[in-house]
This record gives sequence, structure tokens and C-alpha cells, in this order.
Amino acid sequence: MTTATIDRQTGDDFDLFNPTAAHRDIRAMAEKLALGVLKEQAKKHDEEEKFNIDLFRRLGSELGIFGLTVSADYGGAGMDALAEVIVHEELSRTDPAFTLSYLAHEILFVNNLFVSGNEFQKKKYLPGVIDGSKIGGMGMTEPGAGTDVLGLTTTAVKKGDRYVLNGAKQFITNGVEGDYFIVYAKVGGKDHKQITSFIIESAYPGFKVGKKEEKMGIKASSTAVLYFEDMEVPEENRISEENKGITSMMRNLEIERVTLAAQSLGIARACIDIMAKYAIRERNSFDKPLIEFGQIQRLIAESYAQYSAARALVYQTAAAIHPKKRNSLGAAAAKLVATPMAETVARNAIQVLGGYGYCREYGVERMLRDAILFSIGGGTNEAMQKNICGDLKKQYGEG
Repeated sequence: MTTATIDRQTGDDFDLFNPTAAHRDIRAMAEKLALGVLKEQAKKHDEEEKFNIDLFRRLGSELGIFGLTVSADYGGAGMDALAEVIVHEELSRTDPAFTLSYLAHEILFVNNLFVSGNEFQKKKYLPGVIDGSKIGGMGMTEPGAGTDVLGLTTTAVKKGDRYVLNGAKQFITNGVEGDYFIVYAKVGGKDHKQITSFIIESAYPGFKVGKKEEKMGIKASSTAVLYFEDMEVPEENRISEENKGITSMMRNLEIERVTLAAQSLGIARACIDIMAKYAIRERNSFDKPLIEFGQIQRLIAESYAQYSAARALVYQTAAAIHPKKRNSLGAAAAKLVATPMAETVARNAIQVLGGYGYCREYGVERMLRDAILFSIGGGTNEAMQKNICGDLKKQYGEG
């Protein structure tokens, strides 16, 4: 799919999706990984509901694809949110589940820590997660607090030079394999926005992994409950000041939502590739290629148009994201548009392939199962609607 356009001021090619040589290079690396070893193992790990931890570690030790937004001072690539979108889109073309584990590690822990952590914390924890020897994640959602994240009940009580955490986190990606997690808790106070973030290690006494969830899709990425029972966390692992965690939480949610939207783009792109090739090259009906029938043309054409529109919004939003500049409106809009689009396109692909689409041979049924999560994770799409309207109220005034 071509993406270059003409810059009206200079007459030169301008590519929204690959604006620099570095972005083109990271896309080429991610595409090679996606269409090679990632594709080869995707079906097997989905069926076995098993996370490919060995391949995951290779992303750091061999490919250097962790820490894209981390500066070179800490072993990262010094790139931006657009680079993250590129990688998440490309990898999701063949294995959205593996890519979600990548997102939890790369965005929810690595990027979050780099932006919000102090010098000591970054030097201690970033090397391991960037080289792949350690796996990261984040604990925000709780059994009784999902969309209402400010209603979380995990507590942290200060005792000397430590905090004692008690509570539970639900639906935690990489919960089974993770070594480090950024966890949000409340440290006293009546204000529901008084949330504090901590770096915790799975080796801490009092840390316990609960049951591994059995899911409809994203089966090759582990999801589990985490329990904290009188778990002591050193004061030096508190990120920023007490009761200031809401800022880093909301800021990181924006890049999370854009990368979840990028995963939806990858799913849609894969489904378009599959159904177009099938209708053009593989299947004839009444002595004509399937693509010649109007009903099929509608499914394929609308899928391509909806994908292209969502992709432009996601990349435009990602290009505007900066650690010191909020873009909650754009991030919510990108997620709200891209995630249901992926579900629609995957469903269209199944319809175009008919019985073959419903079976596992072509993989579009897996793409549909995986796509559904992205309208839920990172804040439900209903929450995105609420957030968008809240931001528009501020922009236009309530009068």
C-alpha cells in the first residue's frame, strides 16, 4: 500500500506514515519480524494459549526493539510515539496477542518509567527491560475498578523507609511472566484523585499471581490477577511524590490508547490483504473472480476506506504526542475510530471468505477474536465517548 504524498510547499514527497529514514528503518525491521518468525508461531501459540517468552526476549537481546521512546543515555532508541505506532501496527498484522504483551512491556512499563521515573529508578530498571532479560507490565485495573480507575482500593501505608501495599489488580497483561510492574495505589487522604505509583518486583514477599484468565481472544498473551498481601516496597521505588500518580497515569494512557489503535490498524490491514487476494486470485464464482461481484466489492472497498481513514487519524495523533504535552482528545478519538473499524473489517473478511473465513486456515477468525479486546482495553470505548465530550466541553464552553 503506497503512502507517500506531495508536500504542496516544496513539491517533495511527504509520507505521514514514514516521515524520516529512522521511521522507515523501524518499519522495515518490524515488518520483517511480523512476516517471518512472528507469523510462523502465531497460530500455534494461539491454540496452545501460550506466551512465546523466548521470542519476546529476543526482541531486546537481538533486535533492539525495546525502549523506542527511551533516550540513548539509558540504552533506548530516542524515537517517538510515531515509531511505537509503526511497530504495533506491523506486528499486529500477524500476531496481535504477542503484540499486546509487547505493548504492556514497552508502553505501560518502559515508556511510563522513562517519562515519570527519577534517575535512580531509570538506571536500576531500564537496562533489564530494554535488553529483554526482564519483563514489565502495569497494574491499574482492579476487580472493582475498571473504567472508574479513580475508584481503585489498593492501599500503600508508609512505614519507615518502606510502603506496605495491600490489594489486587485484575486483567494484568504479562501478569504471569512479569518481573517488574508499575502499580497504582492510594496513600491515605480522602481525595479520590490521590493516587501514587510504585515500581514493584515480582520477587517481593507478599506478591502473588492469581489465576491465568481464559479468554475469547489474545490467547497468546497471558492475563492474570495480581495480589499484594502486606508487600513491602522500598520508598525509593515510589515514582514522583505521594498522591501525584494521576498525572503520569493519564499521560501514559494517551500513548497506550494510540498504540492500541495501531494494533487495530494492523489487524485490519491483514484482513484486507487476505480478503482482497482471496477474491482476486483464489476464488471464482460463476466463471468470474469473486471481486467482480458488487456485494463483495462493497465489503472490500468499505474495509479499505475505513482502514485508510482510521490510519490517517492514528498517525496524525501519534505525531502530536509528546511527554510534556497532553493530547487526551486526539488519543480518545483515535481509539474510538480505529478499534471498532478493526472488528468490522475482520468480520467483512470472514464474510468474503465464507466457510474458509469461519475456519482457522486463513486466520481471519483469530483476527476478529483478537480485535474485540481493543474496544475494551485501555479504557472502554464508552469511556472514550465520555472523555471526548468532556474535552469538547472545555474547548467550547458549557454555556
